[in-house]
Amino acid sequence: MKTLQMEYPESLETVLNLDEAGFAAEGRMASAVKLFELGRLSSGQAAALAGVERVRFLLDCARYGAPVTSWDDEEMRAEFAGLEDAQ
Repeated sequence: MKTLQMEYPESLETVLNLDEAGFAAEGRMASAVKLFELGRLSSGQAAALAGVERVRFLLDCARYGAPVTSWDDEEMRAEFAGLEDAQ
């Protein structure tokens, strides 16, 4: 496993109300979510980068405003076809 180091102002930990370890975890998760959102990493790869299980990663994506699916209009219609008929 490789290590990435990043310089940042110490005040960021205070601003975010995090200790050093919490800030590092937040940075890993934010990076992983963005790379996943851009389609550069799969959810499994992003979860590994964030250091969490895949299900936890997918659930946490909502905290960052990142969708876990990207369906086009046709896929949405196909997925929910018949839903109106069931009511």
